[in-house]
Amino acid sequence: MRATPTQERIGRVGQRRQVVIPREMLKTLKLQVGDPVAFSNQADGVLIKPKRVAVPGDLLTPAEARMVRRSEAQLKRGESKPWRVVKHALSR
Repeated sequence: MRATPTQERIGRVGQRRQVVIPREMLKTLKLQVGDPVAFSNQADGVLIKPKRVAVPGDLLTPAEARMVRRSEAQLKRGESKPWRVVKHALSR
């Protein structure tokens, strides 16, 4: 039994070294415009893969994460707090 090779897709390199990735690959990798990708040399070519990068300012501190979990639990129970109370708690 012969192994069938992965179907190869062809892209293009633009004037500014931009590489056009075929639409099917974008959908498969769930990439959108502006998403970072990582390049690494391999023995038989170059591996290009999505790189999920967290921006330091976008991460929650442990205290903020606890507050979010507590708030989500309150919402599930049908409880809520006025915005001024939440805003005051966040400013601490």
